[in-house]
Amino acid sequence: MCGWAQDQPAPSAEEEGLASWYGPSFDGLRSASGEIFDSGQLTAAHRTLPFGTKVRVRKVGTPQSIVVRINDRGPFVESRIIDLSYAAARQLGVTDPGLIRVAVEIVEKAPLPPPSVFAVRVGTFRNPDNARRTRDLMQQKFDQVSVQRAGEFWRVLVGNTTNQAEAESLASAVRMSAEAYRSAYVVLVAQ
Repeated sequence: MCGWAQDQPAPSAEEEGLASWYGPSFDGLRSASGEIFDSGQLTAAHRTLPFGTKVRVRKVGTPQSIVVRINDRGPFVESRIIDLSYAAARQLGVTDPGLIRVAVEIVEKAPLPPPSVFAVRVGTFRNPDNARRTRDLMQQKFDQVSVQRAGEFWRVLVGNTTNQAEAESLASAVRMSAEAYRSAYVVLVAQ
């Protein structure tokens, strides 16, 4: 997931509330970010922060703090604002009481994922001459036509957009341009 979770307000630069922890019983399970949970890593679960965001979790009333990376969703108890991994909780002294009051501050925003790029695949050919002929025909009607090699095949692509709806509209226009292109479809070129 990139950006803020839908239907959730973006957290302020600092929020204060209760922290809890989760540990070894979850080791080896897939976290909401898709990575495998390891209670020995300095990670945490937050309801809305983007995966990969680094936050400083400070034990209220003390100078004690730790930096963790958000890799999961939670906590699922409304009164809590963050679930720490066992390693992070141990360093803050949370493991015995189970809950402590903390202040959470963003120290490094998650890196933005590269934008997705879409195109319309017009055809795939073993013979590069056929791909070039198709490219030349497409260039008479459409902008941004390219031929890409993929192993032993040559693919003719039309368009280059980060907007999937725009790519779908272009695919419709390609399909209507000639009977030979009725099977043109949108592909994800890069992400």
